[in-house]
Amino acid sequence: MANEDAWAGVVVKKSRAMFDGSNLYRKLEVELDNGEKQNVKVPRGLWKELEVGDRVSKEAGADARRG
Repeated sequence: MANEDAWAGVVVKKSRAMFDGSNLYRKLEVELDNGEKQNVKVPRGLWKELEVGDRVSKEAGADARRG
């Protein structure tokens, strides 16, 4: 999903993995308000702050945030 896109939804799954063997990636699966599901990479602080069921949103050109 491009950084210019805006979206909002609810966290349905949290995951993290070392795809390249050295960098830990933190991802959320978000059910968007339109019913689609989207995987989103997020920074560590936001990943730790969110739980399944929390709302998360992103405005065009900004980083994802709680709420």
